[in-house]
Amino acid sequence: MRPRIDWMTRSDDRTLEFLDDKEIVASASVIAVNIDYNPNYISRRCRRLAEAGLIQRIDSSNYRLTDVGERYLAGEIDPDELEVDDEES
Repeated sequence: MRPRIDWMTRSDDRTLEFLDDKEIVASASVIAVNIDYNPNYISRRCRRLAEAGLIQRIDSSNYRLTDVGERYLAGEIDPDELEVDDEES
């Protein structure tokens, strides 16, 4: 079972699952369309996930899942490993 991370949202899990399932590099817009969320919202969440090391920003608009992201999805992460600045949730 995955640990509960206070700052993460349901869309964060869906974003990580999408990148894991498809095994692709994708833009926030592509992710948003595929998980049925607003692209601007997913873009903000992707920046937050990248800050935590769960995904990696490849270029100005594309992301991929990291090893840390894979470990999170597998339930192998200590929540303390994913602390980020509380400025934005």
